[in-house]
Amino acid sequence: MQQIKVGISACLLGDEVRFDGGHKRSAFCQEELGRHVEFVKLCPEVGIGMPVPRPTIRLEQHEGETRAIVPKTGEDVTDRLIGFAERAQGHLTHISGYVLCAKSPSCGMERVKLYDPVNGHARKEGEGIFAAQLRQRYPALPLEEDGRLNDPLLRENFVMRVYVYASWQQLPDPLSKADLLGFHTSLKLLLLAHNQDAYRALGREVAQMQEVTTQARTEYIEKVMAALATPATRANHTNVLQHIQGYFKQHLTAPQREELTDSILSYRKGTEPLLVPLTLLRHYLREHPSDYLSGQRYLNPYPKDLKLRYGI
Repeated sequence: MQQIKVGISACLLGDEVRFDGGHKRSAFCQEELGRHVEFVKLCPEVGIGMPVPRPTIRLEQHEGETRAIVPKTGEDVTDRLIGFAERAQGHLTHISGYVLCAKSPSCGMERVKLYDPVNGHARKEGEGIFAAQLRQRYPALPLEEDGRLNDPLLRENFVMRVYVYASWQQLPDPLSKADLLGFHTSLKLLLLAHNQDAYRALGREVAQMQEVTTQARTEYIEKVMAALATPATRANHTNVLQHIQGYFKQHLTAPQREELTDSILSYRKGTEPLLVPLTLLRHYLREHPSDYLSGQRYLNPYPKDLKLRYGI
């Protein structure tokens, strides 16, 4: 598998490109995730020729449309930022995710200040111009903000989605029904943990699909990534853990079954992290192999040294 590429706001890798000449270096991205992915860094403001340092940009609502305005001069740079997103597509063709700088009028995913130009009042309801372009051009692409990556659940969820999407990108094109079925089978327990309705619906769609058209391929991965975008609940994880436990029912001794049950219930109560019952299940899988379970991304969704399931 080729090295995974992830887009990122340049300031998050320590580049001093912010309006004040500073940066917002993300230790997680640079020191941990960076061991496993190749970052493709961009700064939209620098990309449209603005200097460092530079006058601030803010989002304003004009006749129901969000515009990026330089308050000091009144210059509207919206179209230039959209043009940059268009030009950047060549660099972003093979990325499997994107980490954006929070609160930025270009890169913020959500809750960016949106100003009323008449009274100057702001509501935290905006989306950065470049971030909006990414979402529109690449609907299935995992997106996340640096600030939200401080939340263990959101961090784990984002990295998991990056690895799922990267695996999808490695599938052949055109895609055979067998290849689609194999990929979907590997996701079953992940989908069950994140969205039970999508798990059932996508299973029916794949089973009934006669031919994997370009449209069907696109719709499938968009639905998968939408389903995985919401972090799995403790209750849903418990359901999946108990589901996996059933595969070992005939192989374990009574004390082993009791230990595994106690571990799963302790996770359910919040007294142990997810890693504890998963470690037991992986141990039993080595002792009692199952091709189906071995192929499930739920058990090994990303490199273990990222330690993302220690805190959830």
